[in-house]
Amino acid sequence: MARRTDSLRKRRDRVAHLKPLLAGRYPDLTVSLDWETPLELLVATILSAQCTDERVNRVTPALFDRYPDAVALANADRGELEELVRSTGFYRNKAKNIQGMARLLVADYDGRVPDTMDHLVELPGVARKTANVVLSNAFGRNEGVVVDTHVRRVAGRLGLTGETDPVRVERDLMQVLEPADWHAFPWRMILHGRQRCSARNPDCASCEIRGLCPSADRA
Repeated sequence: MARRTDSLRKRRDRVAHLKPLLAGRYPDLTVSLDWETPLELLVATILSAQCTDERVNRVTPALFDRYPDAVALANADRGELEELVRSTGFYRNKAKNIQGMARLLVADYDGRVPDTMDHLVELPGVARKTANVVLSNAFGRNEGVVVDTHVRRVAGRLGLTGETDPVRVERDLMQVLEPADWHAFPWRMILHGRQRCSARNPDCASCEIRGLCPSADRA
């Protein structure tokens, strides 16, 4: 069941005050995954599910060197692909999705990553979160809001959503944010979730946005 939240007007007002504070604390909007092409970012984001970006960045150099494009991934030996991504966890399913995604890219998109939400979410292993990461960072297009575990947690604690389902959290954030903020604001929430607002022990005492947080010291 969704938690009760303030009115839309109050939530938008809170966001307006949060924006400069979060921007001052986290000015760098560079995604922490290492990538050079849209395909590399797509693969890295698939691998990042339930895995740290640091771990993914240790895996992808050898992976991209062995399989530099969609054709190579589509034709990869599954066992070899699984071994290369094993340390990211859930490696069998990730390898299956990456290869299925690559095969669809080769069959339908001439081996290129599509630049629309509708086409991206049709690819194996790609839901809205992954699609939003690729669209905003690789193509400069903001069709939605990235919602990972950090965004879901921080947005809930800030009273910006009463939902826990990622699709509904995204819907609520799209209502309170201007489209121009759909990329920057959630990325800064991710960084805040990593550095201040952890799941078990949020550092409310040092939090730069404590005065705007309904959950401060109660998280």
